[in-house]
Amino acid sequence: MVEFWAEKRKIPSLDSAIKSYIVRLFNITGLMDNISPSHDPAELSDTLLDWYDENARQLPWRIRPGSGERPDPYAIWLSEIMLQQTTVVTVIPYFEKFIQLWPTIGDLASAELDQILSAWAGLGYYARARNLHKCARYIVGELNGNFPDREQELLRLPGVGPYTAAAIAAIAFGQKATVMDGNIERVMARMFNVTTPLPEARPELKAWAERMTPDHRAGDYAQAVMDLGADICGAKILKCSGRCPWEDNCQGNTLGTADQLPRRKSKMAKLTRRGYAFWAEYQGHLWLCRRPESGLLGGMMEVPSSEWLETDSWDEVPMPQIPIIANWKETPGMVRHSFTHFHLELKVIRLELLEMIELQEGGWFPFSRIENLALPTVMMKIIDHLKEPVLDL
Repeated sequence: MVEFWAEKRKIPSLDSAIKSYIVRLFNITGLMDNISPSHDPAELSDTLLDWYDENARQLPWRIRPGSGERPDPYAIWLSEIMLQQTTVVTVIPYFEKFIQLWPTIGDLASAELDQILSAWAGLGYYARARNLHKCARYIVGELNGNFPDREQELLRLPGVGPYTAAAIAAIAFGQKATVMDGNIERVMARMFNVTTPLPEARPELKAWAERMTPDHRAGDYAQAVMDLGADICGAKILKCSGRCPWEDNCQGNTLGTADQLPRRKSKMAKLTRRGYAFWAEYQGHLWLCRRPESGLLGGMMEVPSSEWLETDSWDEVPMPQIPIIANWKETPGMVRHSFTHFHLELKVIRLELLEMIELQEGGWFPFSRIENLALPTVMMKIIDHLKEPVLDL
């Protein structure tokens, strides 16, 4: 049986039916567990590093391999916080903006939270911005502006979890650390044909990643696997043939299962929440409030709204409690936005005041300053929804 397997893996034209048969056969006999790449981890990591030296992505926070330059821990930390749950393409302009506004950790620590939230607006997951500010002040105030270089010490910083700590330790300081992100999970699942669905597969995938991480150039290796997952071993498009440095050693490629991995449990459909936004304006000013520091969109400015209720239809949404007794009018249309775990629909009711009213919460902000405020994307959608009428005032 082993001789049969060895012979078959040399045939590049092995069709999917035969591959599927082999997978079933080896699963039945239990021999699948004994199949491993023909090269040891050290050889495989060296092969990948050679590929990375020639094919590394050019990113604004990254040092070119072989340049002899040392990575800037501030730039690595900032980029890794931004990259949490966010794509590289989305992060690049925000990273460049932050570096221009606050070139050092000291500059960032000196900034006001509202300035950071405003610059962050549109990137989402706003707790990251608050933790970014908190972490910068902690490093400057408690650590004399110096980042810790060990994984366990990095984990003590606000907003730094296991993945981010490992990435900073490896990339910024060259420490051997096992970095795990979506790209690396995907590469490991295919490389070792891990068929257990996520998230249950994560301990096994991390074990494989630990085994593969070399003692030298740990940061370059972590970025190499990320680049392999981003450029070659994509979530939807695989460019294995002749381009992947691990092609001949990848079990998923040999068995024809790579495009099915990693497996995931079916996601539950997102539910929809509905509510009303209260648009009050007076002589070119808009009424805005600040959301509570904790929770969704914490600390951000907002157009006040009713509670966002989870319902099947608008028929189940009660009329809101009006914050100011006045002649409110519902505007045509609706604002729609999607968060990670739910969809949101908002109807906007509008009030044009003829005289200033002192409000118990929030304040009046001129429309000319709106773009400088820390307004999340959903609130900018409300403003865009009523933009034309506002310009006519």
